[in-house]
Amino acid sequence: MRRSLVTLSVLLALAGSVAARPAATPPLPDRMADTGGGTQLITAEAPAKGSTTGTVTWWTLRRGTWVRAGSAPARFGAKGLAEGASRRQDTNTTPTGLYDLPYAFGIGPAPAGTVHPYRRVNTRSWWCQDNAARAYNRWVEPRPKDCRAGEAEHLTDYPTQYARALVIGFNYERPVRGRGAGIFLHVNGRGATAGCVSVPAAAMNRILGWIDPDRRPHIAIGTGSGRTAITRY
Repeated sequence: MRRSLVTLSVLLALAGSVAARPAATPPLPDRMADTGGGTQLITAEAPAKGSTTGTVTWWTLRRGTWVRAGSAPARFGAKGLAEGASRRQDTNTTPTGLYDLPYAFGIGPAPAGTVHPYRRVNTRSWWCQDNAARAYNRWVEPRPKDCRAGEAEHLTDYPTQYARALVIGFNYERPVRGRGAGIFLHVNGRGATAGCVSVPAAAMNRILGWIDPDRRPHIAIGTGSGRTAITRY
């Protein structure tokens, strides 16, 4: 009888310890207000608004569950992050928000297995950031006269960063002058970015081999908490 009581007390203690365990934290996409409606999502999360580093994770929705497909250390703008809707150009901030990913590009060829639209950079390729130009926040080839060279990026001038990249659809569909242009997910340079998100080259290759336009991929950029929390998007 005593042995039975001891056994029962042990079982009750074990049951109590199991019940006391906190519930597992849902995957980040499940905690977000919006994921874009597709089945692929990239999250770029910084610890705080002024952070220049964080984590990029790419997720796939499988049978109703978000599964992490990969992750990598990330870099953000030299002045941290800023709310996308009110960001200003030339502030060295990365815009927060949820955006589509229109196409990829690169100085090098597309990695094996790439199915996302991919545009190859050549010496005539520019990204226009001139607020007065008709082609503001667009790839131009060649550079039109109304897009000043000093207000545009000659893409071949960045062989490391633009070896491979994804266009982030910030201020892209209906560009607002002065809000910002040329925001990409690209390969790391020497340090923080001018407003883009960057990852190591191997991670960029993996992302391009994974992303599929038929899955309607999006990228969410934000912080761990506060007004720019990634879960708001």
